[in-house]
Amino acid sequence: MTIHVVLADDQELVRAGLRMVIDTTPDVEVVGEAATGAQAVRLARELRPEVVVMDIRMPGMDGIEATQMITADSPATGVVILTTYDTDSNVYAALRAGAGGFLVKDMALDDILTAVHVVAAGDALIAPGVTRRLIAQFAGRSEPAPVPELDRITAREREVLTLVGRGMSNAELAAHLHISAGTAKTHVANLLAKLDARDRVQLVILAHQSGLVAPTR
Repeated sequence: MTIHVVLADDQELVRAGLRMVIDTTPDVEVVGEAATGAQAVRLARELRPEVVVMDIRMPGMDGIEATQMITADSPATGVVILTTYDTDSNVYAALRAGAGGFLVKDMALDDILTAVHVVAAGDALIAPGVTRRLIAQFAGRSEPAPVPELDRITAREREVLTLVGRGMSNAELAAHLHISAGTAKTHVANLLAKLDARDRVQLVILAHQSGLVAPTR
């Protein structure tokens, strides 16, 4: 299946660099480009791409607001935030808006292409440095915050959530629990549904927030 991508960045040079890499990849195709958040929302509605690669700082509507509108309008469209400004406020705002990926522009273009594939598959990917900061926020808490939604899940699903919180992929889950990859994927899908989580990023946050994953000090 071809992954259709919309590029949203007010810098034409950035869009050109991304398009150059994507055009050399057989299963990914750029179907539209936007220089503003409003244009990105319009193109996402018209073209229904699998992924939008979104800058944060753009004229008029910024990438956070555009992401929120796109994910609310089309849950099947994943958004990869690609920004120079990886501040904590931007990270949390992007995740709350429903972004499935958060990357910084100094990453290799191949890493960005990997994120497109990951998010198109319904998974999530955050730049390693950003992930460390995200987890550190929870590691610094003295007490876990209550998460009532955990009452909805089974003991097995709680075990899976703990492993997801430690960063395991579906393949790693399957190997660790001695189950098939399909069963691991089903457990994760059930967690997403029961916990009203959009993607694995939110599952990781819940696992740390609830104390299922002990903080490292």
